[in-house]
Amino acid sequence: MDLLQLVKGFNEILWNNFLMYVLLGVGIFYTIYLGFPQVRYAKLAFKYAFGPAFAKPAKGERTSKVNSFQALATAVAAQVGTGNVAGIATAVAAGGMGAVFWMWLSAFFGMGTIFSEAILAQKYRQEHDGEIVGGPAYYIHKGLRSKKLAIFFSIAIILAIGCIGEMVQANSIAIAVTSAFEGIPSWIVGGFVALLVATAIMGGQRRITTIAELVVPFMALAYIIGSIVIIAMYADQLSYVMSTIFKDAFSLEAVAGGAAGTVMREAIRYGVARGLFSNEAGMGSTPHAHALAHVKDPSIQGFVAMAGVFITLLICTSTAMVILLTGTYNSGLASVAITQEAFRMTFGSFGLVFLAVSLLFFAFTTIIGWYIFGEMNVRYLFGSKGVYPFRGIVLCCIFLGTICTADLVWQLADTFNGIMVIPNVIALIFLAPQVRKIYKRFLQRRKTEKL
Repeated sequence: MDLLQLVKGFNEILWNNFLMYVLLGVGIFYTIYLGFPQVRYAKLAFKYAFGPAFAKPAKGERTSKVNSFQALATAVAAQVGTGNVAGIATAVAAGGMGAVFWMWLSAFFGMGTIFSEAILAQKYRQEHDGEIVGGPAYYIHKGLRSKKLAIFFSIAIILAIGCIGEMVQANSIAIAVTSAFEGIPSWIVGGFVALLVATAIMGGQRRITTIAELVVPFMALAYIIGSIVIIAMYADQLSYVMSTIFKDAFSLEAVAGGAAGTVMREAIRYGVARGLFSNEAGMGSTPHAHALAHVKDPSIQGFVAMAGVFITLLICTSTAMVILLTGTYNSGLASVAITQEAFRMTFGSFGLVFLAVSLLFFAFTTIIGWYIFGEMNVRYLFGSKGVYPFRGIVLCCIFLGTICTADLVWQLADTFNGIMVIPNVIALIFLAPQVRKIYKRFLQRRKTEKL
């Protein structure tokens, strides 16, 4: 057995037979434990998430501070990557139409998990050399009082998203650009992307959050509008698609093609796994962004984080509806090619270019979002002296990612993503009483203060 097959087998056990159920379980636990905050305070979540985007700074207020919307944009920049286009297409192709329902359900419960992550990130954040840092390494170390587990998490996330993950996203950009614009070599794409990323990350946290604030709303809105146009053109199929999604989500029929299992089991397997992987709830990545925000109470950023899951759900649902309504999920194609075919069928060659540009933005924002998460963990392990070497490594990984085949790199990224989930979930379980205490204090404050 070669290395690729070995890693694939390990990931199958790690994700589909263990972490998928653990992450879903943590989401269900927090949803019940906190009294369904994603239902009771949905309106409040959007108020906190988008209010700062339109508010003017108060007189004398430091504009250099990162507000909750900028932190949200940075988190969504990392959440919305090629997985929301390619990963969802793969999940529907493998798990059937019912996978969409389980993707929705995992996002609903994932809001409970990410709410708690953001609160803990706010509570245990610190300032090093003028930069705000936070995330699981900090709440594992200070809250759980386990330095060894915090170090383990930091190493895993640096490898998972700071190095290997950056290669994967860069590779996706190269594939999208070279397929839409023939004749452009991959190495030129790699050099150009590395230069763009260098310009972004050399400006530090403030520049990255500013770029995310400007780019993320545009890219998400453009993709959703393009998807809505396709949905409108195939509106006559909508009732059939929606009814089949719910029917297949609970179907006990055997899977076609001789595969073992029921339609429902496969739908749960792929829908939940891809849904959790897309919104990153419980994985320990987005708390780094939410630690940056300057808010009056940690729970405020918890609500903002829930809105981020909703945004990723909209994009994932857009992808799912496009490939279901056009029927390309049954085309025999794989990964992003499924979504590309749907856009090509509707818009012709323009559709291919549109999706390539969308993927470029998705992957680029994920790269800079993941970079900032990796940098926080480098600062945790090595202090500020480790930042510049890390930047050099990231830029090299980006260039190499555009000229290398990505199969093994994708699998290794999944492995380290899974490994970093474990210490984060342990912390979330044991620090749950702290989360509820902070949340209850916030609810009491709202009765007497303007929050």
